[in-house]
Amino acid sequence: MEGVNKVAVIGSGTMGAGIAQVAIQNGYSSILYDIDQQQLAKAKAQVFKRLERLVEKGRILDEESIQAKEKLMVTTDLKSLEKVDLVIEAAPEKLDIKKSIFHQLNDICSPETLFATNTSSLSITEIAGYIQDPSRLAGFHFFNPAPLMPLVEIVQGISTNQDTINRLKDFAEKIHKYPVVCQDTPGFIVNRVARPFYNEALRIMNDQVASVEQIDRIMKKAGGFKMGPFELQDLIGIDINLATTRTVYSSFYGENRFRPHYYQERMVQAGRLGRKTEGGFYDYASAEH
Repeated sequence: MEGVNKVAVIGSGTMGAGIAQVAIQNGYSSILYDIDQQQLAKAKAQVFKRLERLVEKGRILDEESIQAKEKLMVTTDLKSLEKVDLVIEAAPEKLDIKKSIFHQLNDICSPETLFATNTSSLSITEIAGYIQDPSRLAGFHFFNPAPLMPLVEIVQGISTNQDTINRLKDFAEKIHKYPVVCQDTPGFIVNRVARPFYNEALRIMNDQVASVEQIDRIMKKAGGFKMGPFELQDLIGIDINLATTRTVYSSFYGENRFRPHYYQERMVQAGRLGRKTEGGFYDYASAEH
């Protein structure tokens, strides 16, 4: 079976745009799809702006930026993905949305097309069940921000075949990512490890043992983390973080160590979702963060 030459990314939010940027920077012609034309235009502008910043910082040449931009196409027509070799779905973390997308792609794309989902916690095996041949779908989980974070989890569902895993691993290495293959378990590796990290930090804060700032500072100074648990929640999106915790908690049938914290839910109810709303555990309307 041939390798990957042309890529499509479904969803032009933070992760989708970041993944598309990674692909075009590494020479892959890429189609970024979204149902929202305005969101697509915004995502394209953001990708181009980031490429221009890389030129300003001397990390890539101007010619490389131009070539990368030429490789990006945006569309609201799912049928435009007919001839791609790899589809990476990065739509919102709702099973019904992913089900609908893959159900349509199953009829549009070639039987040779590789399907991947960037889900951070939903079952790969269940998503694969929505296509005719579940052996060609796997998890392909990037971390935020996708252009900078080196790790990619390749998640093997029960029906995913080894050729699909091998092709995704080869692609990950060609876009200069570090692939780790794991089985389809709740939260995979990173999000399973990260749940206690976030949850215990929320408990410490809520028990008034230490403040948000103190906890983040301690984890960076003493723990060696690049970001503290509250800074990271703000970057990821507190709503997304809570949704992942709920999924992992449910998937482990209510295991206490994964139980979501009510304060995180209150933050979401208040609309304080992190950087994207200019306010989460920190205030981003000021120039301090």
